[in-house]
Parts: sequence; C-alpha cells; structure tokens
Amino acid sequence: MTQHSRDLSRRRLLFGTAALGAGALLTACTSNEANPTQAQTKAADPAGSAATPGKRVTIGFSAPAADHGWIAAITNNAKAQAGAYSDVEFKSVEAGADAAAQRAALSTLISQKPDVIVLLPHDGKELNAFGLEAMQAGIPVVNLDRAFPDARAYRLQIKGDNYGMGVSAATYMIEQFKAKGVSSPIIGEIPGIDSLELTQERSKGFADTLAAAGFKVANRRPAEFTADSGQQAAAQLLQALPKIDAIWNHDDDQGIGVLAAVNQANRKEFFMVGGAGSKKAMEDIQADNTVLKATVTYSPSMASSAISLARLIGQGRGMSDLVELQVPKEIVLASETITKENASNYLKLGF
Repeated sequence: MTQHSRDLSRRRLLFGTAALGAGALLTACTSNEANPTQAQTKAADPAGSAATPGKRVTIGFSAPAADHGWIAAITNNAKAQAGAYSDVEFKSVEAGADAAAQRAALSTLISQKPDVIVLLPHDGKELNAFGLEAMQAGIPVVNLDRAFPDARAYRLQIKGDNYGMGVSAATYMIEQFKAKGVSSPIIGEIPGIDSLELTQERSKGFADTLAAAGFKVANRRPAEFTADSGQQAAAQLLQALPKIDAIWNHDDDQGIGVLAAVNQANRKEFFMVGGAGSKKAMEDIQADNTVLKATVTYSPSMASSAISLARLIGQGRGMSDLVELQVPKEIVLASETITKENASNYLKLGF
C-alpha cells in the first residue's frame, strides 16, 4: 500500500465517507498549509509605538546600596528611564544591608499597591518568598539580575548571561592562545562573591569552554566585587603562579584593584580579560597600555530595559516589534566581547 493510500484509509476511519467529500475544504484549513494572517506576522498596530503615552503606572523599585559602580549604574539607569516617561511614577525603597532588611522594605511597598515592582534582590533565593507574595497580591514583579528560583515569583525576569560571560572570556583567550602558538597555557581566574549563583554560572561557562579546548584554570582566587578585594585576590594569585599566560577577572570594578596588584608586582607577561564593561575598563582597553586587553559585557543598561518593560506590563501592552500581545516571561542579554577594535562602540553603555 502506498503512503497516500494509507493516509486515505486513515481519514475514512476518522471521519467517515461523507467527510471525504469535503476533503478539499479540510485540506485548505490545516495549519501547516494556511497562510499566516497579518496579525500573526507583525504587530496588530504597526503604526503604534511603545513610547506613546498610555495609562499612568506606578513602578516600585529596590536595589542594594550603590557601593559598587555596577549597582550604582543599575539604580541611576532605572531612575533616568522612569523619568523619560510622562506616564510613570517611580517609587524607590531602600534595600537595606541584607536580604532581610530588603524584604521588610518591600513588604511596605506592597501595602502601597504599585502597578509593578522592579527588584534587584540582595539574593534571589532569599527574596523568592517576597516575589511570590507580591505576585499573589496581584502585583507583577520584574526580577532583575539575581534570579528567583521559582518562576511563579516573577512576571518577567531580565538578566545578563552569566554563563555566556564565561564562554565569551574563554573564547577570546583560546583565540589569543592559538594566535600566539601557546599550547599549554597557565590560566588564572579571579571571580566575585563565590556564594552567588551568578558567580558560579560565570565560572562554569569559563571552565566548560576551556575544557572543550583542552585547557583548565591553574589557580582561582575569589574576590568580593570591590577594588580592595580584587587587589588582595590578585596578589595571592600572582604569588601562587610565577608564570601566567592569561587571567579572567569577573568584574571591572574589582579589576581596578587587580590592575593595582599587577603593577605593584611588575608582572606583564600575561594578558587579562575583564567583566561587565565599565567605562574605565573600556578606556584602558582603548589606550592599550595595561595587561587588560578585553572585557565581556554584563551591562547595567538592563535596568533601563526593566523599567521600560515594567511600564508596558502595567499598561497591559506588548513590545511593539513583537507579534505577541504581552511582554515575554524571560529575557537574557547576550554577553559581548569588547576589544581595542570595537571599544568606541560600547563606551556609551559603560558605567
């Protein structure tokens, strides 16, 4: 029996002989042959813009204290983006010194009933319960950067690609080793706070990509995302490894201390890759007068995007360039590699 005959017999069993008389009509209606409608291929209102003022919304916001350049940029970007919209009221609450203090401040914010809450938590796991509480109270939560483990705790999660940062850093290194003819490189790593999931993801992306090329990290010294801790970790790393081919420092703020330790030790035999994409790091890369030759992005511009998307969620609108009527559930920003050749393009996003 041919495939066509088998298909025909199957249709007789399913629909009966009478249904076969309408075979042409049935065939015309199958989803794999029908032409998509206009609404399925472009926004329902192609002339519209997400920037067009809509219903006034109140956006609550909380992020840890700005004791770090990246965190400061998160808060500053969020405020500036909210100020760009005439239909947004921005309410910021102090995050306090730890997750418990932030939780208390956010509970007060829930009682004020904002339309949406944008939150960069001290720790995503510890603040997960707050996300659930707010969502159950009918307040959509935009989880920024440090992920809640429970998808029910947020309406939207927007973050950088931590694993991708490690992949990008390792990929750049591997290319450099190949160009220099280095077959057995000695590689150092200076991560940030090791207990954070984001740090663990960065290190995993780095290790996985190096392993695929037959390489591994020779020595790893965690810091705490500060210049002082970066200097201490780098000093220990340099002392442990008398010869180094490359170092990945996860964070450009702590990288200020890393470079200070490198200069103090007068070590220049290796190159370094940074992380996050600070303005200072980009300028150093452009000047090409330090061991820092590249950095991989984790841009605080995500806070601006979080406010823009929170506004659309509060107004019940979708993204104008997407067909769907609502904002997506998750957005992960790609980690890009900044070098001397393209640093000028990224300076406007530096913090």
